[in-house]
Amino acid sequence: MKKPIILCVDDEPDILHTLKIQLKNEFKDNYFYELAESGDEALELIADFPDDDRVVVVVSDWLMPGIKGDELLIKIHQKYPKMVKVMLTGQADVAAVERAVTQADLYCCLYKPWNREELIETIKSGLAKL
Repeated sequence: MKKPIILCVDDEPDILHTLKIQLKNEFKDNYFYELAESGDEALELIADFPDDDRVVVVVSDWLMPGIKGDELLIKIHQKYPKMVKVMLTGQADVAAVERAVTQADLYCCLYKPWNREELIETIKSGLAKL
């Protein structure tokens, strides 16, 4: 069986790199870690995996060029409703978070700068619901 994937989406490469290091330090080689610098790139990456359930978690920023995080998570949810969706943001407005909760089944919204332990526990508890 192929390893499940955790996808991180942020328009800042340094944040993506930090997320990948933190996740890999915790979850080791139990997952593949994919990175996307935009919502469009994230959708393309997800579409590239033939197994619909391969990407198990997506951690997405909200404020990005093009597709905002809430819109991205809604699009993902429409096609992959079981995926755990986490928003990691420093600037999401309340309406965007609420939209993601109601229309994308947002599991959790964390705020930048994030706490590594809180991020890991959020992902672990989300994965436990799968």
